[in-house]
Amino acid sequence: MRVEATQTFIRLYKKLPEEVKEKTKKAIELLEANPSHPSLGHKKMSGQKDIFEIRVSKNYRITYQRINDTAYLRKIGTHDLLRNP
Repeated sequence: MRVEATQTFIRLYKKLPEEVKEKTKKAIELLEANPSHPSLGHKKMSGQKDIFEIRVSKNYRITYQRINDTAYLRKIGTHDLLRNP
């Protein structure tokens, strides 16, 4: 799967602690190679069309929109992010 980041994602990513940035890079690599990898906790967000979430760490998540074979990274943040993906 191809992965592209939105400007919103990039802005939020830049504000993250370095440790979370490193974990984010690993999660994105896994998403590209195998979206079904168990450590991602990959799932479709309820009530959202074509928007999914993956786990970066215990507290951080990435939301993305899947269009054809591309994942457009939308946001990254804590669980509060999931209220408005």
